[in-house]
Amino acid sequence: IGSFLIDKPLILWINDGLMALFFFVVGLEIKRELVAGELSSVKKAALPAAAALGGVVVPAAIYLAFNAGTPSERGWGIPMATDIAFSLGVLALLGKRAPYELKVFLTALAIVDDLIALLVIALFYTHDINLTALGYAAGLMGVLTMLNLAQVRNLVPYVLLGLVLWVLILKSGVHATIAGVLVAFAVPVRNVVDSRKFVEDSLHAIETFKASETGTYNDLPSEGQVDAIHDLSRLAYSVQSPLIRAELMIHPWTTYFVVPVFGLMNAGIELHGSVHQALLERTTLGVILGLVIGKPVGIFLASWLGVKLKLVQMPRNFTYGIVLGAGALAGIGFTMSLFISELAFKDPVLLYDAKLGILTASAVSAILGLLLLKRFLRKAGT
Repeated sequence: IGSFLIDKPLILWINDGLMALFFFVVGLEIKRELVAGELSSVKKAALPAAAALGGVVVPAAIYLAFNAGTPSERGWGIPMATDIAFSLGVLALLGKRAPYELKVFLTALAIVDDLIALLVIALFYTHDINLTALGYAAGLMGVLTMLNLAQVRNLVPYVLLGLVLWVLILKSGVHATIAGVLVAFAVPVRNVVDSRKFVEDSLHAIETFKASETGTYNDLPSEGQVDAIHDLSRLAYSVQSPLIRAELMIHPWTTYFVVPVFGLMNAGIELHGSVHQALLERTTLGVILGLVIGKPVGIFLASWLGVKLKLVQMPRNFTYGIVLGAGALAGIGFTMSLFISELAFKDPVLLYDAKLGILTASAVSAILGLLLLKRFLRKAGT
């Protein structure tokens, strides 16, 4: 359209386009936690925020210790990332042994980590800014904000304007996936609900369903029951906030389609005879040690220091050993680390080394995290 031409190979449509949906869901999760979740107050957010800060600074420092002053220096953001889905998935293997407080801590930690990673992408992995496109994007973001303030609950305007915003962000030079986060932040999180009316209408629909029973066995509901079911469905939909509706709608697609496709297209590396040599390259070592050592050590030290300075408070039944185990699980960088590596390196050799480091570190971190948590949870008696 005019001078606006988008011509990209398939892998960039995945990395810039499909991954915008992934970051849209990440943005929804961050906003939900900031407004009404585990990050909604200073008291709740203090420990995971401090832990996340330590969990990005120490890995980046370890990476730079190996790579400062070399062409691979640009990859310092790779070991900062945590893959929230994989980390929580591995934690789920512990079943009931994993206390609720641990799940909340790891989730909040990973969300703050994602927020920091997004800032790093926007500030340090952006090139050749087009101020005109960026200005239009800022204006469109203003329109989205006005829709939010006006409590527009229909998701269609957000989707349509979000697509335009994606194009403008793409043309501005800022990574296009940031558009997903910005649109997510504009979607209203609260809903105006008349609780009494909702309960009354729901009870009326249930009574209608009961009264419409035919008294005979039949696999098919009566016409009155169908109407009652539709009423209940409409009522349930009406009390869901736009943010929750969007998250429920998009989350399965990102989990079962976007992330697997991204992983298949980006995680593949050719294992050949020189793998052992590649494992000793400074890029690979920086990523592995940053994720496997830097993550748990940074999270542990930041949490310990916060408690000692009385800036944060440890949850009930929590120990520093459990924090260390959670920190090890946070070393599963996978999706986010792969994404940052694609932004950091154009050199195929450096990209190969980074991916090898990410895959190795993610596997080691998963095993290490499980072993540490099994041990320290047993000691804590949970």
